[in-house]
Amino acid sequence: MADIQGSYDDLFTAVPSALAALLDEGDAGGSVAVFVDGRPVVDVWGGFTDADRTIPWQRDTIVNVWSVTKTMTALCALVLADRGELDLAAPVARYWPEFAAAGKEKVLVRHLLAHTAGLPDWDGPVAELYDWTSATARLAAQAPQWEPGNEAGYHSLTQGFLVGEVVRRITGRTLGAFFADEVAGPLGADFHIGLPAEHDHRVALTIPPQSRDDGYAASAPAGGATPAAGTPIRVHDGNSVAWRRAQIPAANGLGNARSVALVQSVMACGGSVRGARLLSQAGCDRAREEQFHGDDRVLGMPMRWGLGYGLFGNTYGWGGWGGSLVMIDPDARMAVAYVTHQMREPADDNRGLEIVTAAYDGLTGLRARSNGSHGSTDSSRRA
Repeated sequence: MADIQGSYDDLFTAVPSALAALLDEGDAGGSVAVFVDGRPVVDVWGGFTDADRTIPWQRDTIVNVWSVTKTMTALCALVLADRGELDLAAPVARYWPEFAAAGKEKVLVRHLLAHTAGLPDWDGPVAELYDWTSATARLAAQAPQWEPGNEAGYHSLTQGFLVGEVVRRITGRTLGAFFADEVAGPLGADFHIGLPAEHDHRVALTIPPQSRDDGYAASAPAGGATPAAGTPIRVHDGNSVAWRRAQIPAANGLGNARSVALVQSVMACGGSVRGARLLSQAGCDRAREEQFHGDDRVLGMPMRWGLGYGLFGNTYGWGGWGGSLVMIDPDARMAVAYVTHQMREPADDNRGLEIVTAAYDGLTGLRARSNGSHGSTDSSRRA
């Protein structure tokens, strides 16, 4: 069995075992964290940071989590809404007047968060993603592909610029700076949107699926999706220095499982973690307000979209290209994060679900212990 590092509550043994099994199946490396009541009950990692498997994964290894970044961007918008600085039901043009062009005067802020704004495709060059002003100007000039609010189509790259520009217009700060100042900083979370050069040595570059090279491009997971009309993003794009330095708040956040679970524990725990209150319980509850329920025309599958998060029964969260994932269960006050740089083909990738299932096995035992059957002894273990 693969060697797993870190620590975990002995009730959650299934979680490090699940990570070890993924590594034994051929994955290069990854990390997993489970937080309950804002505290880590699992914080483990294993494998290697390089495709040749020569450099061991470390406690502070970070990776591009791709679309898991969207949950961080959504949290920033929810924080502003909770403070009364952002009206989610207001037209985007109230904050960003240029956005009203080409028939978008009726697009609401909540449409941006729920993938219903009608601007799903990035049709510019990849290099323009690294220039915030050019990227947002391009999107402001576009016409929507459908009546905003009536349909949903996953805004894989565009959502971060759309929400991020609204945040910038309100606060005068980029999305990455706002996140660092108002979210990551107060929590002490090692997550970055726009990575400074001093952290480059900690980055595990994305590894394409077996039999693929770094020209492998993102695609929708379901066969019924509308063929992508936008510019394809390839593994080598995400591994570039330019990608890391830029702020692409839908797709280029870098962190580890610990930081992802810590940040999203805010949503699981009513807005407050580690003595830092980022938003109210009501502000957290907004995330679960259903904005769309039906077939997503880009993903090609049924979806329920809340405000910035996918809704799945009583839980919510989202995953990223290549396998990283975060799941939030407010009823259990639990956040589960799985972070990896090892891609698999989307149709063959159930790793995140396996990790979440293992976490629920531990949660069942934790509830029994909390009810007094075994007292409240400290049962943490080193992996």
